[in-house]
Amino acid sequence: MDADFRTSFVRDPAGLRQHPALVLNADYRPLSYYPLSLWPWQEAVKAAWLDRVDIVAEYEAEVRSPSTVIRIPSVVVLKEFVKPQKRVAFTRFNLFLRDEFCCQYCGAKGDLTFDHVVPRARGGVTSWENVVAACSRCNLRKGSKSLRQSGLSLRRAPRRPASEELQNTGRRFPPNHLHDSWIDFLYWDAELEQ
Repeated sequence: MDADFRTSFVRDPAGLRQHPALVLNADYRPLSYYPLSLWPWQEAVKAAWLDRVDIVAEYEAEVRSPSTVIRIPSVVVLKEFVKPQKRVAFTRFNLFLRDEFCCQYCGAKGDLTFDHVVPRARGGVTSWENVVAACSRCNLRKGSKSLRQSGLSLRRAPRRPASEELQNTGRRFPPNHLHDSWIDFLYWDAELEQ
């Protein structure tokens, strides 16, 4: 292959992980906020080539083939609407997101685990309504005791979150990197400052 057609992405494998594309549903909302719906640039280019998405914004960088030069998409919109899931999966990540990544006993953030409000040793089940995020200190303090026996109280009663509720919570935890071209699409429905 002639060197003129090669790009820094081909010569630099780390470059392949650069330039992710924000993926929007047909209604121009991200498929998910947390984790943010991103595709590697290769997937975005492939989807555009197959006419499955419209490119809304592009990076300055481009990729080349012997016959084509394509600017790398930074924001793509699906041509067909993908119906969001209504049911929220009961996962550790979703539990922490529901509890906004803080201990539901003391409010600490950081090294979290999860705790059964009614301990399993006392017949408690692993469910949205009985499991909360807890820091190690509070979890050890509570052990297999009831809330009253441990002297702890919940900041919020645990409950099953709605899908939209988790999406809205996720918007408050943006990823470490947000490209300028993404901002308008991430917060287009946020209230404007006056």
